[in-house]
Amino acid sequence: MLTMETITKLSWTILAVIHVMPALVLFVPDLTLQLYDVPSDGDMGILFTHRGGLFLGVFIAAFLAGFMPDMRRLASVVVAISVISFLFVYLRAGLPDNSLRKIAIIDVLALFPLAWVTWQSWFH
Repeated sequence: MLTMETITKLSWTILAVIHVMPALVLFVPDLTLQLYDVPSDGDMGILFTHRGGLFLGVFIAAFLAGFMPDMRRLASVVVAISVISFLFVYLRAGLPDNSLRKIAIIDVLALFPLAWVTWQSWFH
């Protein structure tokens, strides 16, 4: 039987895993082409590589929150900003049918574990 804490740790793990690929762009800039259809050279490539560093921070926050309950409130805010802000920007752009749609679908799915960990962090 799964305990609430096990579900919470699993949810944090899912949220961390979702942010691994964008974080890897920091270390493998050529992933910008595969993930976002943006060449790694040039201004946009530099910005997307830097974005990988920001996602590394989101990944670390979610990963550590799985093991350090004292970090969970802050981590829930950080992950929520990442997930919800992208969905808002994607919606505002008119739900374009391009390489970003896959990210939007993943972020919509991330709302479920995010809702769980946020509830557990703030109201449990």
